[in-house]
Amino acid sequence: MKQALNTLYVTTPEAYLRLEGETVCVMIEKQKKMQVPLHHLGAFVLFDNVMLSPALLGRCAEDGLSVVWLNRSGRFRARLEGPVNGNVLLRQAQYRAADDRDKSIKLAKRFIAGKIRNSRQILMRGARENKSEAEKSNLVHASRLLAGNLKKLPTVQTHDELRGVEGDSARIYFDALPKIIKPSARETFNFTTRNRRPPRDPFNALASFLYALVLSDCRSALETVGLDPQLGFLHAVRPGRQSLALDMLEEFRAPLCDRLALTLINREQLNAKDFDKREGGSVLLNDKGRKTVIGAFQTRKQEELNHPVLDQSLPIGLLAQIQARLLARFLREDSEDYIPYLQR
Repeated sequence: MKQALNTLYVTTPEAYLRLEGETVCVMIEKQKKMQVPLHHLGAFVLFDNVMLSPALLGRCAEDGLSVVWLNRSGRFRARLEGPVNGNVLLRQAQYRAADDRDKSIKLAKRFIAGKIRNSRQILMRGARENKSEAEKSNLVHASRLLAGNLKKLPTVQTHDELRGVEGDSARIYFDALPKIIKPSARETFNFTTRNRRPPRDPFNALASFLYALVLSDCRSALETVGLDPQLGFLHAVRPGRQSLALDMLEEFRAPLCDRLALTLINREQLNAKDFDKREGGSVLLNDKGRKTVIGAFQTRKQEELNHPVLDQSLPIGLLAQIQARLLARFLREDSEDYIPYLQR
């Protein structure tokens, strides 16, 4: 089993990272705040105007270490990429599958099946833990509607039909999700629908931030196995869009992002002071909030679970790598189907 490599998240504006021997030094206002062995790191995720020395940039490109820059809200800005790696035959198989209508819709349905099924698991768990009979009933009803949408997927013939089922499922899910937030936190984390670009309430700001973190992991995993993260099967292909990474993100939204968001809220690890309101009505996590979320996210990634396909215990931080390898196996025709990650 591949060892889970750590990701270094740097949120302090104007921080400077430099190479010192075989270590990375984090400098803030010309003072060394942290020093980490390079071989302990698998990726860097940098927020705002964090800078790297030319020597460190070159070493990252040479060693294939991922370096991603995000803005304050977690939206992708740029990525460092070294020489193109991976098996060209695998990418050819990916391109052929994208042009094959049957394979393309089959994979798209698998991603959405994972998304709906995992969303349903969140609602069912929320229903079991909810003390209000009315809200429990509402969550159970929503989970049954999602189960009905899952049953529709085998008969879906086109991407447009699939997006219709996905859109209806997302509406059902987000209509019910606020009932999982404990009553004392609802004044701060009240929301009525999913909104983004920009998010307009604390819950959506938190969700968007977590989605961006997991999206970065998905893209890195796809590149690691040699797939093209821009050529997807569900999301339309557009210049600069990480379509395949967005495809893979769908199966992780509920179990990795929404579940962690609910935990942080219900355990009162986040409150109104962790968010800033901006002109135009946008809401973003502030520096304190981001540090809390990133710390919880890194801790969560170290936790282990039993992968339903491999029937093997592994760190949550390796899920994207495993799913990328399962997808590559399907595209190479080494397996008959792609099974999305399904939360137990």
